[in-house]
Amino acid sequence: MATVLPPPSKRQKTSEATRAREQVAAPAAVPEGLQRIQFRDADTGEPHGPVVTVSLADLDPKNLSLLLNSLLGHTDPTERLPYRFYNPIGEGEFNQDEVIKAYVQGKVTTELQLDIPCRAEAVFKVKAVTRCSASISGHGESILTTAFSPGSSSRLATGSGDNTARIWDCDTGTPMHTLKGHTGWVLAVAWSPDDGILATGSMDNTVRLWDPKTGTPLGGALKGHTKWITSICWEPYHLRETGRPRLASASRDFTVRIWDAVSKHTDMALTGHKASVSCVKWGGAGEGGTIYTASHDRTVKLWDARKGTLLHTLSSHAHWVNHLALSTDHVLRTGFHDHKGKKEIPDTVEGKRAKALERYKAATLPAHGVERLVTASDDCTIYLWEPSKSTKPLARLIGHQKQVNHVTFSPDGTTIASAGFDNHVKLWNAADGKYLHTLRGHVGAVYMVAFSPDSRLLVSGSKDTTLKAWEVRTGKLAENLPGHKDQVFAVDWSPDGERVGSGGQDKAVRIWRH
Repeated sequence: MATVLPPPSKRQKTSEATRAREQVAAPAAVPEGLQRIQFRDADTGEPHGPVVTVSLADLDPKNLSLLLNSLLGHTDPTERLPYRFYNPIGEGEFNQDEVIKAYVQGKVTTELQLDIPCRAEAVFKVKAVTRCSASISGHGESILTTAFSPGSSSRLATGSGDNTARIWDCDTGTPMHTLKGHTGWVLAVAWSPDDGILATGSMDNTVRLWDPKTGTPLGGALKGHTKWITSICWEPYHLRETGRPRLASASRDFTVRIWDAVSKHTDMALTGHKASVSCVKWGGAGEGGTIYTASHDRTVKLWDARKGTLLHTLSSHAHWVNHLALSTDHVLRTGFHDHKGKKEIPDTVEGKRAKALERYKAATLPAHGVERLVTASDDCTIYLWEPSKSTKPLARLIGHQKQVNHVTFSPDGTTIASAGFDNHVKLWNAADGKYLHTLRGHVGAVYMVAFSPDSRLLVSGSKDTTLKAWEVRTGKLAENLPGHKDQVFAVDWSPDGERVGSGGQDKAVRIWRH
């Protein structure tokens, strides 16, 4: 009697179907032949180097990067810049398989010159911080917020639960000024883009302004809010009226107030949120800019900064919106300052404003000239928006298993980093929101992340008492930075790339260097 084989199981059927699909989707063989290519700047279209001829088999990003660096004279490995290449026949980044497929299908021929858009990923290189150069005590309670001045890495401001803010000299590792006046915890500190004023916001419902050079208060407290100040942001320098700097403060009283830093009066109050406002950002688009506010009422609102009118409400989140970030945050924070230092700062106010505007426009180029927005929520999701074009999100970024506490764009506007209570940092593509890497290493909630100014590195601060420095391109750990004796609440990377500053529950400010 012949043996009858049993019918295939469901698992076997699924496996066969998968194998069949994989066989159909086998990559196309690389055709033989040579191709004339011209590298062009992705933003301006200007040519980089001469037209060269390469083998079709060598059309991959690694070879293209080596070739472009050699064409531009970067022969020393330490001088080579990392380049990002874009699809010459469509959207998105360069993909060798897609280009080869176009040749096989006859959409592209070797007779024609192929223009390959490219963009240098780093104008200058920042080294990963590796050691703690100073541990400075002085605060009597936990350090809740920290920020380097836009002009240099020499000055760091911190706000604490001891009702004071402090300015530290990072060159010598000593305290410079103690800013006394608040009667509640200092929850927010923000430097004006011209480096001339420091603003602090507190649980005593007030904002205070200080001269950072002398540590003296600039007048009395700015009163108007009826609950804690949660976030502060300055008006972009290129939009500022001469001699009239302004700032915005968000509060748990459901409102945002715009203040004139000279007269100390409220210009306007933005009312419309139905719960605590957790974060405020002042964008640089339009005549007077756009103010973005995130709230525990699950919405993000956009306001006309000149008229104070509500422009849009973005309402896709299902829980509190904890934080928001703009693709232009880095240049708005630093204004006319850049990594080249004081020698490159213009002498006149008009020159400074022109440079700040030029840097702002350059920061919007990766998103085709518009500001992008990213929001993080207790609903474990992140949304990417282009609010000037649509009130619908560009992408929903999912992957975190717990609340997302902090989110930020890289200075070059190409990458988003998010910090969650699930102990993870995640990296996303800022163009389309696609997931890139999960940075695993922390064993406690991650409270905050900060990019290096060249966008190649990221530092994170965690409940597990450590900071960690990561390589953005690979998602790998560059340095583990133990030293704090308790949770690390706040971390910042100086705009010139020289230092990282951190603070937390152990009351000590730590300065980290390479």
